[in-house]
Amino acid sequence: MKLSLLALSSLALSATAFQGPLSVPKSIVTPRSSVLGRPDMSLHGHRAISMARSESRQSTALSMSDGAVVKSDEPSAFFKAYLKTASAFTNLFPVWTVIATLWGLKRPADLAWFTTDYFTAGLACLMLSMGITLKPDDFVRVGKRPNAVVIQFALCYLMMPMLALGLGYAFGLDSALLAGMVLVGSINGGQASNLCTYIAKGNVALSVLMTTATTLGAIFMTPLLCKGILGTVVPVDALGIAFSTVQVVLAPIAIGMFTNSFFPKFTRAVLPFSPLLGIASTCVLVASAVAQVAPEILGAGWGLQWPVMLIHLIGGLAGFILPKFLGFGEVACRTMAIETSMKSSAFGFLLAKLHFGQFAARVPSAISVVWMALTGSILAVIWRYVPVPPTEYDRSLVDKYPPFSLTRFLGRFKFWKK
Repeated sequence: MKLSLLALSSLALSATAFQGPLSVPKSIVTPRSSVLGRPDMSLHGHRAISMARSESRQSTALSMSDGAVVKSDEPSAFFKAYLKTASAFTNLFPVWTVIATLWGLKRPADLAWFTTDYFTAGLACLMLSMGITLKPDDFVRVGKRPNAVVIQFALCYLMMPMLALGLGYAFGLDSALLAGMVLVGSINGGQASNLCTYIAKGNVALSVLMTTATTLGAIFMTPLLCKGILGTVVPVDALGIAFSTVQVVLAPIAIGMFTNSFFPKFTRAVLPFSPLLGIASTCVLVASAVAQVAPEILGAGWGLQWPVMLIHLIGGLAGFILPKFLGFGEVACRTMAIETSMKSSAFGFLLAKLHFGQFAARVPSAISVVWMALTGSILAVIWRYVPVPPTEYDRSLVDKYPPFSLTRFLGRFKFWKK
């Protein structure tokens, strides 16, 4: 049954990806509705591809100099074909994730060579491909319009860990599996959420900011949550988790941002290749994580499948309903729902492997790879076919009242308005 669900998800996402770019009103890419103040991209890789295309268009533009028309060099046909191929390849990102999962389940011996050192390097490459598309200005814009990002950060690091703990107790998981469940709930958002947001007609620029915020927040939130929640259940090396997070997350992102800011020519040269690097890294990470605990996944039964599935499903629903209650628009709510549902399960697997003594603690993260991809992809495909009123794209994602203001809260109740 699990393999059938994976196959159905692959077919659905393939059909969606080949329908071409979404038809989005112009206002969604204007400074008013785009949190980043530039056109939305469908993944950090899509931003890289779009920037590369912009450079290509500029190189073919006509310029006027002293009354003469000068035409710069035309980009090669090979480079144009590469950009189109890379864009199509990136659109199929969830499909590659599902294929990698099946590979890890069916042929785990093929990935025996992928040791912990390779796993760490692969995650660092993934974070580097994300950091090389960022600039300090991105974080300045978050400071100017923080409401949606703050709400999603709270959903990621307050609601999800408590939900994971509650589901673990409700299904009677032992201490090792419970620790793995809490770790899944306490890690940052996954990079694949940006593509699913694109498919769901959400605000991808906002999604990128949310993923970046929770990824950087993992440096201190993940070790604090694991120590605070699990300190009396299993031994937790909080300092080790924090060090691994700095090594795998902060350092590559900082290097990428530094390169993008101070070596723009080099960045423009490598940007077209960063999507393929990120996707290849993620697929190998997913396949390796699943392969290392393949017997446990296949033999766990629904007693472990249900809580892992529900953390992503309930997280996605709560990530939509709570922001809706607080007054955010449809586009922002879809974005926050997918961001809340989708976690960086491969990173959770690495932390469990390095800092949790029990082998079983890494199993929930490996199972989460499957259900995270399925849940986020299915939500995205469903919302893909649910129309969004054009007025939603013109509406500011950050309303005039702060998210938790008394005025907004009381305004949600009709009897108060009367």
